[in-house]
Amino acid sequence: MKRSLRRVLAFAIGSLTVMGAGPVFTAVSAGASNGPGGNGDIGALAGINHLVVIYDENHSFDNLYGLFPGANGISRARDTATTQVDLATGLPYTCLPQTDSHLVGTCLPDQPFDITKYVAADQKTRDLVHRYYQEQVQIDGGRMDKFVTVSDAKGLSLGYYPTDQLPVAKEAAQYVLADNFFHAAFGGSFLNHQWLVCACTPVYANAVSDGGSKDLHTVLGANGLPTKDGQLTTKATGDFAVNTIFPASQPTIPAAQLPLLHNTTIGDELSASNISWAWYSGGWNDAVAGHADPLFQFHHQPLNYYASFAPGMPGRANLKDETDFIAAAKAGTLPAVSFVKPIGADNEHPGYTNVIRGENHLISLINDIRSGPNWKDTAIVITYDEHGGFWDHVAPPTDASHSDIWGPGSRVPTIVISPMAKRHFVDHTLYDTTSILATIERRWDLAPLGSRDANANDLRRAFTLGEGSA
Repeated sequence: MKRSLRRVLAFAIGSLTVMGAGPVFTAVSAGASNGPGGNGDIGALAGINHLVVIYDENHSFDNLYGLFPGANGISRARDTATTQVDLATGLPYTCLPQTDSHLVGTCLPDQPFDITKYVAADQKTRDLVHRYYQEQVQIDGGRMDKFVTVSDAKGLSLGYYPTDQLPVAKEAAQYVLADNFFHAAFGGSFLNHQWLVCACTPVYANAVSDGGSKDLHTVLGANGLPTKDGQLTTKATGDFAVNTIFPASQPTIPAAQLPLLHNTTIGDELSASNISWAWYSGGWNDAVAGHADPLFQFHHQPLNYYASFAPGMPGRANLKDETDFIAAAKAGTLPAVSFVKPIGADNEHPGYTNVIRGENHLISLINDIRSGPNWKDTAIVITYDEHGGFWDHVAPPTDASHSDIWGPGSRVPTIVISPMAKRHFVDHTLYDTTSILATIERRWDLAPLGSRDANANDLRRAFTLGEGSA
């Protein structure tokens, strides 16, 4: 870590410690097991009768929480991770190249920088590429040094937000911040939403493989980047859908569509066990009615890809609007498991919206739950679907128990808020998106959907038995 950057980060982290108004305690080592080989009982998860998963968008851990006191943040990054390398030359940058209109013309050094010096947190930046093969090149075998060179947003990918400006950071300081949580699969929103519901990468049935205009497979160059950036993997890998592709069921758009899927999802398992649940999406009712908001994202509706949730099927009743969630939270009628997906204007996605608007929406949802009758036995898990193209300094795990050819990808912020949660706690346990599935499966005695969630640590270390405080 360069000395000048270290001084800046130390000052910023000190400011956040004051903001947090309390000590930050840290968890056991990252390798501790909350899954197979760990405690056989569900322990602290037993008190959870309502689990709310809020799935926000497109920020790495370091991008939002890199200055959080007690966390494995930017100040702990090694120089080889903070220094980005040009893929063409193999050399570090003299000045970070820029394509965001707010940053063009600057000559920033090759190190993480405070975005808000150029773009206020209540203003939006451009979007950044975040696709399956591109992220793997960015990670560069764990060196984490090719985010800038691969990104269409270039230097913006190395930027971070001062954590003390984030409304939700105050909640993280009071409850639990997980700093070793990775998004499940390399790439973007489509694939990581699928991993949240099925712990799988979908297969495109009967995919065309003739190299023609209807062939959706990716073609890679010698440097690992696509020369043809398709919706599917390379032909050699198979017919797996990894980049944005749309559902065959309405609501959808007339673009490349994935044939109906028949995998078992967490929704199927919950319904089969008569456990109440719903997927609540901002703008869903309008989209179903045929007048979708311009920022409604059809590929953020993972269950709409499945035959068991198609129009006219019984499972369709579990797909609801975010307004239904807010009403249930206020009325005390939350189901056992709620997935909440804010619409584009409210989900922090670069290019759609700004960080502050998204964070304020999260605070509103938190307050709706906290002021409602179900709060006493509710746990809120706020996480991000993927890194959004932003740099992070921690290499994803590669051991056989916690990884496969699909991922995990980069670290993302995850906050646990509950009267049963530990207080002022930074949890260093190894997690990924499938840890949410593992938590649901072990709390409600459901079968794992695949090997990744079977082996994943669940979130029990974020909770305490009988010591919670409202």
